[in-house]
Amino acid sequence: MMRLCIGKEKIMATDIDNFTPKSDFLKNMMNRGYIHQCTDLVALDNKLNHGIVPAYIGFDCTATSLHVGSLVQIMMLRHLQKNGHKPIILMGGGTTRIGDPTGRDESRKMLTDEDINTNMAGIRTAFEKYLTFGDGPTDAIMVNNADWLDQLNYIEFLRDMGRHFTINRMLTFDSVKLRLEREQPMTFLEFNYMIFQAYDYLELGRKYDCALQMGGSDQWGNIINGVELNRRVDRREVFGLTTPLVTLASGQKMGKSMSGAVWLNEDMLSSYDFWQFWRNTADADVGKLLRLFTDLPIAEIERLESLEGSEINYAKKILANEATAMCHGKEAAEIAEKTARQAFEQKSLSAELPTVGVAKTDLEKGISVSDLYVFGGLTQSKGEARRLIKQGGARINDEKIDDGEATITLVQVNSEGTIKLSAGKKKHILIKPE
Repeated sequence: MMRLCIGKEKIMATDIDNFTPKSDFLKNMMNRGYIHQCTDLVALDNKLNHGIVPAYIGFDCTATSLHVGSLVQIMMLRHLQKNGHKPIILMGGGTTRIGDPTGRDESRKMLTDEDINTNMAGIRTAFEKYLTFGDGPTDAIMVNNADWLDQLNYIEFLRDMGRHFTINRMLTFDSVKLRLEREQPMTFLEFNYMIFQAYDYLELGRKYDCALQMGGSDQWGNIINGVELNRRVDRREVFGLTTPLVTLASGQKMGKSMSGAVWLNEDMLSSYDFWQFWRNTADADVGKLLRLFTDLPIAEIERLESLEGSEINYAKKILANEATAMCHGKEAAEIAEKTARQAFEQKSLSAELPTVGVAKTDLEKGISVSDLYVFGGLTQSKGEARRLIKQGGARINDEKIDDGEATITLVQVNSEGTIKLSAGKKKHILIKPE
């Protein structure tokens, strides 16, 4: 066993590689590669094996949708519920007003209460696809930390809670240390964030008997704060569990595609583009992503990841179908696969590809091909579009484009009333005159 010294107390950190869990939840978490750090795996395993354990993960309301960078945490809550425990989704209606400094080089943009409430409503729709909500003992609940943070008396809060935190220790956290090393300003407002997050855990313990906080490895310091505050103030034994940072074989951080963030809500990213993100997985990442982002049994995953050569593409389609069906429904996954098959294998112009409307008058005048690629979201800049054309990866109606200065007009509109633009073999959209 290792010991992590936290203030005057000691929090246990088990040697994970040599630990054999008894509880179904931790067995599943370890088999699928979810566990990076835990305050005390032995005690947590025992608690999980002797009754329902309410556990939470916090999410700030900075956008109307979460993206796949948050999907590891959502899947942890899903597995928690499937293994007989109670998920608590903590929405940061209060803490979003401050902003978590973790991993950031600058202060977060301030949002209004109206913005935060709108974002919260959008985020809830994603959770409803992964979890079962209700009033039962293992049904998920969503709570808002503004419910208690808004009621705090600041002087009283500082007196009762502030004395449990030292500036010395807070300066050792990566979220603070990295900002200071880069000589990036960090406001006192942000410095309060970690205290409020610890207080959230205390409140959730009192209100819902919450005994486990989970999160990404970048949240370890904040989670330890909450574990310690529960023990010091209420003498409650609670636990912390983190996941590893998910990186792809390319070294890229999980959560973004070439076109930007991979959002979970349909109004932010089409189910087709969501399907394509998973289908474009590198061969080396298939097994890892199947473990983390599907409910498939481990034995089936091991079979799929052992496929070689062109057969690995079958495993990628399974990954895309499973991940899309969970997020957008089985029918959406089937339509996305059919659309991809038509677009890539049958080269059909009538496939149900994402459609972008363009003013007919603009096409009558003519639009440069590089401008059209940027407008359609296939490239980030005109320079990138020209490079794509030069490298032979740009096509209109499945015909290769050779001229980076070409002009697209109504002449290119096909019999179905659209223009099909392609970037490489896997990114396609339809331009429709309006």
